[in-house]
Amino acid sequence: MKISVLGAGAWGTALAMALAAKNEVLLWGRNQDLMARMQTRRENGDYLPGFPLPANLQLSADFAAAMAHGAGADNLLVIATSVSGLRPSLEACLPYAPANLVWLCKGFEEGSQLLPHQVAAQVLGTQAATGALSGPSFAQEVAQGLPCALTIASGSAALCQRVQLALHGNAVRVYSSDDLIGVEVGGAVKNILAIATGVADGLGLGLNARAALMTRGLAEISRLALALGGRAETLMGLSGVGDLILTCTGDLSRNRQVGLALAQGKSLDVIVQELGHVAEGVRCAQAVRALAARLGVEMPITAAVAGVLFDGVSAPQMIARLLARDAKQEAH
Repeated sequence: MKISVLGAGAWGTALAMALAAKNEVLLWGRNQDLMARMQTRRENGDYLPGFPLPANLQLSADFAAAMAHGAGADNLLVIATSVSGLRPSLEACLPYAPANLVWLCKGFEEGSQLLPHQVAAQVLGTQAATGALSGPSFAQEVAQGLPCALTIASGSAALCQRVQLALHGNAVRVYSSDDLIGVEVGGAVKNILAIATGVADGLGLGLNARAALMTRGLAEISRLALALGGRAETLMGLSGVGDLILTCTGDLSRNRQVGLALAQGKSLDVIVQELGHVAEGVRCAQAVRALAARLGVEMPITAAVAGVLFDGVSAPQMIARLLARDAKQEAH
């Protein structure tokens, strides 16, 4: 199968490496200098240093060439940008009439509060079979060839089968789902909860507190997913509890690193400067807080994280407010 991966960041590069095991893969990046260096050194030194690229992985900064390679009916396009880059990427693909397209981003579009599949519907309509590839996955481990399990979510069974055919095998397992809402909500909100657990860990609150935040955070994810039309059982799978566990506990998690830095009293500007980019949970927190308020969905941990990020609330104050909440019956 011919596959074009659009976006040469860490995750796009790692997935392209995994796909290249049994497909003709072209990795496209907009930065011509980076792509030239990758071609010469056969390594993505900017985003995924230390992992040699497969010899058969094609590299290009030519968007038209990437579309010619992956837009056909028998082929596959993978958009490997952040949520903020999804809409412009889809708009760029539109003139090439893509047939099969999936995205890797996790979050809500900041201004519109839309999930990725809703953005895709606005831009592409029904022109292409589309879906989300999600689940617990650190780019460095995928590039290393360590075991990983993912979920492809789409209303198109044929697209799910195509992605499974392209990627399933060796160290990667790919499960399918038709619950796009549940998969996307799980992938989005877990980033916010990883910031919260990073704060708790950074303040030295212990493993009990981390477990409580993750468990009650899963309840928040479930409430929002159900309110939007998702299914509860989806959140018990890879893109729900699986991704939540990984992102809240794994030291490779950028969102967890944001929380740890907030616990040290660092400002968001300083954190972003040190990270080199904004973790998805930062953008997502603002959008989810507004969406939850509009839908009448109770999400106290999300609101607390947004307060620290955007309202000048300190990390200790955030924890104090959560602990001061009234006792209630445990329910989702």
